Amino acid sequence: MRVGLLWYDDDPRRGLVEKVRQAATRYRQKFGVAPDVCYVNDKSIDQAEVRVGDLRVVRAATVLPNHFWIGQAG
Repeated sequence: MRVGLLWYDDDPRRGLVEKVRQAATRYRQKFGVAPDVCYVNDKSIDQAEVRVGDLRVVRAATVLPNHFWIGQAG
């Protein structure tokens, strides 16, 4: 990822999908394009990768809990 946005959300009332969607909305507002990948802490999801619409959500041990590293791949 060449340009990304680090999003933090620790609200237990919101699920992962809603948090990723909010991060994606902010990314579009800031950069004017839609993100296509979001890296989350490896304990946030069970699978190696899931989809939220067109957005790939990928496990990454280097991302802290409740943080979302979102942007465009490559």
